[in-house]
Amino acid sequence: MTSFDHHRRPLVIGIGGTTRAASSTERALGFALRGAQEAGANTRLFGGTFLHSLPHYAPEQAHRTDEQLELIEAVRHADALVIATPGYHGGVSGLVKNALDTLEELRADERPYLDGRAVGCIVTAYGWQAAGSVLTSLRSIVHALRGWPTPFGAGINTLETRFDTVDTCSDAKVVDQLATVGQQAAQFALAFNAHGTAAAAPPAGNALKETQPARLLHAV
Repeated sequence: MTSFDHHRRPLVIGIGGTTRAASSTERALGFALRGAQEAGANTRLFGGTFLHSLPHYAPEQAHRTDEQLELIEAVRHADALVIATPGYHGGVSGLVKNALDTLEELRADERPYLDGRAVGCIVTAYGWQAAGSVLTSLRSIVHALRGWPTPFGAGINTLETRFDTVDTCSDAKVVDQLATVGQQAAQFALAFNAHGTAAAAPPAGNALKETQPARLLHAV
C-alpha cells in the first residue's frame, strides 16, 4: 500500500506474545508492525517476555510497578495499536488479557482507554475454530476499551503456517494479511490525526461545517 509522509509519524504499539521465547504469536505481531512501518508509522513492541513481567492487575492497589507504568505511558501516547494473542481454550490468553486489564489505568485520561485509536487484531491458534472465535472475542475487548478494530483481522492456523525465524513465514499470503493489519492501523492513525488537526482549526466563517464530522466520528 501507499506510504504516507506527514510531519509527525504516528506511533503504533504492539502488544502480544506468549511465555515461550520466539513464539509464533510474537513473530506474527512483528510482521504486522513492519507493515505499520511501511505505511509511515513508528512502532514499539511489548512482547511475551515483557508481558510476563507484569503482575496481575489489581485495581484496588495504588502502587504500580515500573513495567506497568511503562506500558501505560506507551499506550497513553500511542496513535494506534496491534494486539496479538494465542487462542487458549477458546479465549484470549491470560498473559495478553492481563496487559489489557492494566489499561484500566487510562480510564480518567482526556482520551480514556483506547478512545479514538485503531486496533489491529491477530490471533494464532492450533486450528481454525479457535482462530475465528478468539478473534471475535478480542475485537469485543477492543470495543469495550473504546478502540476501533481495524476492518481486517488476521486469524492464523499454526497447524498450517510456520514462523521459523523472526523474518520468515511459510505462507506468503499470511505475511500479506499481517502486513494489512499493521498498515490499516497506521493509515487510520494518519487519517484520524489529519482530520483532528483540520477540525481543531476550522476556516473562519465555516466552523460548524468543519467540526460536525469530528463529533459524529466519536458518536459512532
